[in-house]
Amino acid sequence: MKNRLLVTGGAGFIGSNFISYMLEHTDYYITNIDSLTYASNRHILDEFQPNPRYTFMKGDISKPEDIAAVTKDSYEWVINFAAESHVDRSIEDALPFLQSNIMGTYQLLEAVRKGAISNMIQISTDEVYGSLAWSDDAFTEQTPIAPNNPYSASKASADLLVSSYVNTHQAPVIISRCSNNFGPMQNKEKFIPTIILNAMKDERIPLYGAGTNMRDWLYVEDHCRAIFNIMKNGEMGEVYNIGGNEELTNYDVLNLILKKLGKDESLIKYVDDRKGHDLRYAMNYSKVLHTLGWKPSVSFEEGIEKTIAWYTSQKR
Repeated sequence: MKNRLLVTGGAGFIGSNFISYMLEHTDYYITNIDSLTYASNRHILDEFQPNPRYTFMKGDISKPEDIAAVTKDSYEWVINFAAESHVDRSIEDALPFLQSNIMGTYQLLEAVRKGAISNMIQISTDEVYGSLAWSDDAFTEQTPIAPNNPYSASKASADLLVSSYVNTHQAPVIISRCSNNFGPMQNKEKFIPTIILNAMKDERIPLYGAGTNMRDWLYVEDHCRAIFNIMKNGEMGEVYNIGGNEELTNYDVLNLILKKLGKDESLIKYVDDRKGHDLRYAMNYSKVLHTLGWKPSVSFEEGIEKTIAWYTSQKR
């Protein structure tokens, strides 16, 4: 069981980057369970497969039979990345988000409670805190959760379920809440990949409202380092915010990428704002800085250059 790691949603954006990081930097044996939805990085599975420390199982963590199958082996850790995460899709149809994000978390918590998994990290999001005004201080771990869309409500529900298992069953679970991730292998429907891919083809790039909504951006490899740090040094039952210290408006993000690609603002297509569009997110990560010694190391501009280079190399 020691040095055996179960990763859920390991064909997704953050999960696949985390597996890459762990295979390169640790000696963990990793089992990846993923249902291979439209957002999966199926090509990355071929890259992982030759590694003798990697095993893949196609499965849905919200189904008890799939959890039973994957937990025939026992694990030191499960890192739960598996989630439906696209806000626009959750507004159109919330049911898949409830099934994956809430019921999937429940099934994993039961596996922890029954002893098949020794420890768990629940990967959550800054969106559970709701929206900040321009003058508000950044979210801390004590900020009340106040989600504003079906996606964030499903993640907040999962967090509350985790907390209930910690308090009722003394379940060894940690919650990490990250700001907006970016980097290689992100699905093309997300904001930054849409900008890069459309700009490369000289196609119009949709921008909600006036583009003034602000996000705190975190390079995905920095996030992976933070999760590994939490595995090594985190305290069970705690919540840890992980932020990038890079607050930018959506317009600023789009404009920077256009400049990096040698394009101009004529590609921007302003569209009606999204329903329930949170104004601003910002994460105070002083807890992980002072208790675990983690801080982001990749600036937004450096990360964007790496991200553009990856998408350019894919020729998608």
